[in-house]
Amino acid sequence: MKKLLVVVDMQKDFIDGALGTEEAVKIVEPVAAKIEKAKAQGEDIIFTKDTHYKDYLMTQEGRKLPVPHCVKGTQGWELDERIRELAHGCRILEKSSFGSMELAVLAQQEDYEEIELAGLCTDICVITNALLLKTALPEAIIKVDPFCCAGVTPESHRNALEAMRTCQIELA
Repeated sequence: MKKLLVVVDMQKDFIDGALGTEEAVKIVEPVAAKIEKAKAQGEDIIFTKDTHYKDYLMTQEGRKLPVPHCVKGTQGWELDERIRELAHGCRILEKSSFGSMELAVLAQQEDYEEIELAGLCTDICVITNALLLKTALPEAIIKVDPFCCAGVTPESHRNALEAMRTCQIELA
């Protein structure tokens, strides 16, 4: 079975930076362990990086969430150090919105049978990418590991997981 692990936005600004949370800090090691396991099993791994620019506050997202974050070239844009080590040799996709169309197209081209997502934030970028992947590959098994994700709040994390489950995305 052709499998893909997608590691969503494990960047410093979402972990311990501008939009960091205690819950995000807690998932770094479980996500690292999941990456190590996927590498050991020969699975493909793709990382996404939320990528904004100096004009962030002038974008629609910036007006609705006026907290500059993941500005390309800043420390907050970088992957967490532990995760960055594991990303060596893997594909990293920069995305300027919640979801990555490039990710969905790549997954469709490779015709993955199973895709698992982990990362940040459950209720924004993880759910968006999970739904894009489910749309691009309706017969693929799409999974999200609730213990390797964190939301903006614990409640929004739970709500996003339930919404994904309703859309036939499995909770690993």
